[in-house]
Amino acid sequence: MAEVTSGLTFRQSVDHMVDRALTLMDLDPGIANAIKCCTSVLQVSFPVEIRGKVELFTGWRAVHSIHRLPAKGGLRYSESVDQQEVEALAALMTYKCAIVDVPFGGSKGGLYINPDNYSRDELKRITRRFARELAAAGFLNPATNVPAPDMGTGQREMAWIADTYKHLYPEDVNALACVTGKPVAHGGVNGRTEATGRGVQYALQEFFRHKEELNACGLDGDLEGKNIIIQGLGNVGYHAAKFLTEEDGAKIIAIVEHDGAVYNPDGVHVEEAYYHRCSHGGLKGFAGGEFIEDSASALELECDILIPAAIEGVITESNAPNIRAKLIAEAANGPITFEADRILRNRGITILPDAYVNAGGVVVSYFEWIRNLSHMRFGRIERRLDEARGRHVIKALEETTGRKVPEWISDNLSRGADELDLVRSGLDDSMRQAMQEIIDIRSRKPEIEDFRTAAYVIALQKLARSYLDIGV
Repeated sequence: MAEVTSGLTFRQSVDHMVDRALTLMDLDPGIANAIKCCTSVLQVSFPVEIRGKVELFTGWRAVHSIHRLPAKGGLRYSESVDQQEVEALAALMTYKCAIVDVPFGGSKGGLYINPDNYSRDELKRITRRFARELAAAGFLNPATNVPAPDMGTGQREMAWIADTYKHLYPEDVNALACVTGKPVAHGGVNGRTEATGRGVQYALQEFFRHKEELNACGLDGDLEGKNIIIQGLGNVGYHAAKFLTEEDGAKIIAIVEHDGAVYNPDGVHVEEAYYHRCSHGGLKGFAGGEFIEDSASALELECDILIPAAIEGVITESNAPNIRAKLIAEAANGPITFEADRILRNRGITILPDAYVNAGGVVVSYFEWIRNLSHMRFGRIERRLDEARGRHVIKALEETTGRKVPEWISDNLSRGADELDLVRSGLDDSMRQAMQEIIDIRSRKPEIEDFRTAAYVIALQKLARSYLDIGV
């Protein structure tokens, strides 16, 4: 079971953080309880023959809220998965969708398995059987429950699930929308793989535009040159680190993984570290910096920004007093326990919460779901029209001024937005708007002292409005 050091489960830790927001709101207790309650939980156990022996697998799918449909959330393959974990993650998905204005309910699922112990073909058989179990129970459907990748799963597994659903329900014209995070060639959308990491970048960019908030946590300027520690170099951590270094000029001084950490005050080369991790299963032996065997201790190194981007509960009441970051951006789900959160806030460390920072994945999943329902890639209708308009603008400028428009301006004006451009634009807008709402409510309500509470207040207000509007 996913537990924090005080004995609180992950689910209890999430509920405690929500309760902190509820104490600042004039919300009917019945509505508050309805919002917090998990609507339904499915547990399935199914046999699959593996290497001549029958193995029994157990999985879960929790639906936290159906105030909007479909309910949305990832499927993880891990030996840490249990019912408490998927319920906590489903709750986070509900709040996350509300914060970034994605019209989904919250759901999450998991399969108790170590995917490294199985071949590709074995995982395919296991995944397809899991998909059949979910679909038969009504927990896989483009209209009601839509999974996505999570820890231990990716595009490959989503493609298998989509194909299984399509064969089970060939009459469903929207079958591809039963999952998101698929390969682009099989109904996915450009930009989905990088979406959560890209969302972390956009969240930090927007935070750095607000100088008063920035100065309050002891930072100034922009992201260029800021010292960052990344914990977890999986899909989220890798893309966040890559974009922050290559596009914003930030410096990754340490990368923390399960087998240790690499520290280099001059900056760790992200691509080389990622290649080493993929080739060797960890960072041990990587020559790009000093190797620290005790990975947990690397979280306590001095830095400007700490980005936990792996699993829940990595910052607890035992190590929170030693954290020396000025700003923590939670790219993982629940990386800071309830007790640790309280310690960090009392120490004046600013925390950008997971329910906001890692919402990029569900934002772009929403775009993919819409794309699947429309049966058309984004930009197909308007791209060439935009290019023609751009050429007309260039021609008008040249005829008016009698001067040739510089090539770099001409190239930009005459280029129509493709699908990736539109996805990134929509993601950037979603992250900006949500951050602005969080900052705005804090400025209007001085009793809200931190960003996490502000984010939950916003989510709870939206959820309560939905419940009241439908007459509950």
